[in-house]
Amino acid sequence: MYASGRMARAAPSVLPARDLTRSSRDTLNLSWLVRVRWGAALGQAITVVVAGHLLDVHFPEGRVWSLIALELVSNMILAARLRAGRAAREGQLAGILAGDILILTALLYLTGGPFNPFSFVYLVYISLAVVLLRSRYAWMLAGLSLGCSALLFLAHLPLEMPVLSHEDHMRWHLWGMWVAFAVAAVYIIYSQVRVLQALAAREAELADARERGARQERLAALATLAGGAAHELASPLSTVAVIACELERELTQRAVAPDLIDDVRLVRAELDHCREILDQMSDQAGEGAGDGVSTASLAELLDRSLSGLPPVPPVRLEMTDGDERLVWSHRVVARAVRALVRNAQDASPPGTAVAVCARIDGGALRVEVADEGAGMTPEVLARAGEPFFTTKQPGQGMGLGLFLCRAIAEQLGGGVELSSLPGRGTTARLVVPIAPPAPEAARP
Repeated sequence: MYASGRMARAAPSVLPARDLTRSSRDTLNLSWLVRVRWGAALGQAITVVVAGHLLDVHFPEGRVWSLIALELVSNMILAARLRAGRAAREGQLAGILAGDILILTALLYLTGGPFNPFSFVYLVYISLAVVLLRSRYAWMLAGLSLGCSALLFLAHLPLEMPVLSHEDHMRWHLWGMWVAFAVAAVYIIYSQVRVLQALAAREAELADARERGARQERLAALATLAGGAAHELASPLSTVAVIACELERELTQRAVAPDLIDDVRLVRAELDHCREILDQMSDQAGEGAGDGVSTASLAELLDRSLSGLPPVPPVRLEMTDGDERLVWSHRVVARAVRALVRNAQDASPPGTAVAVCARIDGGALRVEVADEGAGMTPEVLARAGEPFFTTKQPGQGMGLGLFLCRAIAEQLGGGVELSSLPGRGTTARLVVPIAPPAPEAARP
């Protein structure tokens, strides 16, 4: 006669996961249990009203309502505990479920005992125990349910039904059994589906965390490689620069063809450019999200990002600048934005432009870079961002720009999202919070 009622439409995941602490897991389980108990109390109240006032079934309504009130008051206490951030331990959850089983037994005792078709509801509490608790608690609660159900055969108050034939009484009982079976079946299926969804979501989170960790490790390895390369290449480049300088002086003194002197000067200029790149690599090799924290406006950030980029294809900039300033090393973020714009330029066909839309909104920097290139197939899009994966011609890129951009964004607590269709170009969206992340957030 007493069903567990309607289940809450949305409930948090309830299974323990490897990346959850015990306290957070217990909080989730308590939240689930509170929601279910609200539904149980509602279902019991509806059943009392229907049976007592519509079907004219007589039973001790006062005592029944008292038990339902006891359940409601206890659940209000649990809800207040949850709002205060105080989780219940696993043993306490088992005690709460044991109390609910005893309340159900008392309700069944007052309403016909084993002849009440809603004795099926014991299965609901056993299912809850399996979902929320470890096996030893589940077995203990299953034993308690079996014992309480057996006691009802020995003692219960009979229901006073309207004067009907035996056939009509049996029909009522069978319909009641069907309703009780439906309630138990729906709840068990619902809870198991929620469990599978929670498992899938947790596994996805773990896989994402592992991938972020792997990207950060690869980024650290690349930074070490860059620093080492800058150190090792500095000496030979210095030697070549000295030789080029001497060669230029000698050619100038001998009055050779001006073209040869111009070529040597070009070699020297390119050597100077290489030295600048190596100095920058050496300076930035160990720079991370929390290093060199400084502030910059959006305009300053974009100036640094777009400085030195090729003039063709042109960059069409749309910026919404406000009073907010970016409170972290803007050099790091400028590298990420620059990588996205450079990739878009490489993908753009002649006669097109790269569209860059930047704004600060909702406490985050949002930069959207769109090109009108050939786009990417779903297979290529799935691999975009992997280190050393590139669709460019040999010698035009190493496949590190998007990887470094994504690693920087995630290190700062943000992310990069790509959308692309073949023949329709590619759009990259960079989102980075204004304030620097907490140290633990910056290290997956």
